[in-house]
Order: sequence, then C-alpha cells, then structure tokens
Amino acid sequence: MAHLFSPVTLGAYTLSHRVVLAPMTRLRTIQPGDIPSPMMADFYGQRASEGGLEIIEGVSISIVGRSYYGAASFFDDSQTAGWKTIAEAIHAKGGRVFMQLIHGGRQSHVEMTGGVAPVAPSVMPFEGVAVTKDGFVPASPHRALDIEEIPGIVEEFRVAAQRAKDAGFDGVELHGANGYLVDQFIQDGTNQRTDRYGGSVENRVRFLRETVEALISVWGADRVGVRISPSGEWGGISDSDPEATFTHVAKVLNEYGIAYLHVIEPRVKGDDTLHEGHAPVAVKYVRPSFKGPIIAAGGFDGDSAEAIIASGDADLVAFARHFTSNPDLPYRLKHKLPLAPYVRAAFWGGTEKHYSDFPAYDTAKSA
Repeated sequence: MAHLFSPVTLGAYTLSHRVVLAPMTRLRTIQPGDIPSPMMADFYGQRASEGGLEIIEGVSISIVGRSYYGAASFFDDSQTAGWKTIAEAIHAKGGRVFMQLIHGGRQSHVEMTGGVAPVAPSVMPFEGVAVTKDGFVPASPHRALDIEEIPGIVEEFRVAAQRAKDAGFDGVELHGANGYLVDQFIQDGTNQRTDRYGGSVENRVRFLRETVEALISVWGADRVGVRISPSGEWGGISDSDPEATFTHVAKVLNEYGIAYLHVIEPRVKGDDTLHEGHAPVAVKYVRPSFKGPIIAAGGFDGDSAEAIIASGDADLVAFARHFTSNPDLPYRLKHKLPLAPYVRAAFWGGTEKHYSDFPAYDTAKSA
C-alpha cells in the first residue's frame, strides 16, 4: 500500500494519504427545513482522518434542484449551523472536506420541487425515479429550461458555493455525473437544444463551463473539483460518443487548473457486480487530456486502489460502500485488516442504525 498511503497535493492542500470518502446520498437530512442532522455530523466526524479528504454527499443548491426526500441541501441561512458542525467535526481530526453541489434536473418530483415541474435541457422520454416521503416514485414530467433561466441556476451554484465557504468547508465539488442537470447538458442523449447550449460538444459543455467559473469566482480554481461519469447509465443518461465528449470535457476542465477531476468508473447500476472485464477505461481516456490530480471511484478495494495509483492512471481513489461500515477505512486498508460488511438496506434513509453506529476496528476487536 505504499502508493495509496503516500502524500499527494490536491489543489491548495497536501493530503497524507489517497483514500477519499466518496460523496454518498444517504438521505439522513430528516430535520425540518433540510437542516443537517446531528447523526450526519457523527457519521462524517467518525470517518475523518489526519490528512484525509471527505467529499460530502450531493447538496442541492435550490428547492427546484432537489431529487430525494432526506437528501442534503444548502439554499438557506437556516442550514448553515448544521453544516458548520459537520465541517468542524472533520477538521477536529485533521481532515479536509469538500461539499459536492448538485441540481437534480429532471430527476425529481413535484413534491420535492415545491410543486413546479422539474427542469432539464430538453424534454426527452424519461422513466427515472425520485424519492418522496412515500419512497422511490416515478419522476414527474419535466420541462425544458428557457435560455433566460440558465444564468439564474448558475448563480444558485455560486451562492451555494459561498454558503459552503462561510460554513467552514475547504472547497466544493461540482456534481457533473450520474444523469443530474450538469450531466444532462453534457450528453447528447438528454440535450437536444438548438441554441448555444446544445448541438456541438462545445455548446453542450457551456453550462459546465459557466458553472465551474462561478464556483472558481468564490473559491479559486485550486479549491474546486468536478465529478463526471463517462460510462454512467443512471438517470437514463447516454451519449452517442462518450469518449469524444468526455475527452473534450477533460480538456475544458484542464484549462482552469481545478483541484481535481473525479471520475466514476463503470459499474452495473443497482448491485455490487462490476461490468464484465472491468477496467479503468474512463480514467484512461481522460488522463491524457487532464493534467491535474484524478480521483477514481467505482468498485475499488485496497489492492485495486493501490494498483491504479501505481499505474499513474489515477492519483487518489474514492470509496463509498466500504466506508459506510468502516469508519476507519484508511487504517484498515493500510494494515490489511478485515472489513466490516456493509448493510445495503440502510444505504438510503433510516436512523443511526447501520449508519453512524459502526465501530472502529480496535473498538470492535475489544468488544
């Protein structure tokens, strides 16, 4: 594990190891007003480590941008104190924390958007889901954004970035993956616009450009990251030439000198099985165009994480499922200790049970 546990510079920060807590939608923001719950502070504080990086689950920038009941949001000053508590819990253990900002776009329901139709670049057939108080439900019919509305959404991203800064975070990550609004603009399976935000890949990436520039205006480029999913299928997303599209995305993001590019590798959606012949193909065709640090995510264990870093195809690896049940995952990986099994039934929503009640290795061994 010599490579996985070597120092690395990530934008403005030097980390002592390369094990990253991936952003995970856990649906524990159950207090009125989407105020982060105390158990969220416990969860993130437990998983902090000296010189490690955590990326907070997708945080909605507006009511219209919400996709899931119980998911995190940051569009009101009343939510600030809860987010400060989370940042402080991570910093108390010497960790760094970025907040991932998201707009769900068409992946939503009128119960989550304040009664208005979800928005998207274009109106296209969609059989996706959202989460309301009744659980997973079909997404509501969406409408295409008027071109005059787009600057307002970019501004909502900027304001959310400023809120994250005021709450004591170390940076922000733009969620440009998994079929949410930014991804809907990028990929031609969901973007059929004929104005300056559609058609050519340069136009389809315009919304990404403008949003990244808004985040940089608050944080500076070295405290901004972007997540993409070139091979993703979640949210009914598709592109006629994903390699060409995301090579262009990587080139565009390289221009800005951002802190990192976070690339999700292909996995079969909804279970734990990797695609046949799983290999970091997305990272391989992104790497030649993006010269900054790359975080790879998607089905890694300790050995495969060590291998991809040793190969130079990625610089850090983000873990999700194994981090849910192993709050001290970096320690366990470094010392090749057994991992506690995760509980899939508790991934999306619930209480502290199978969320913030997993013990660290030493505590579990003593028990």
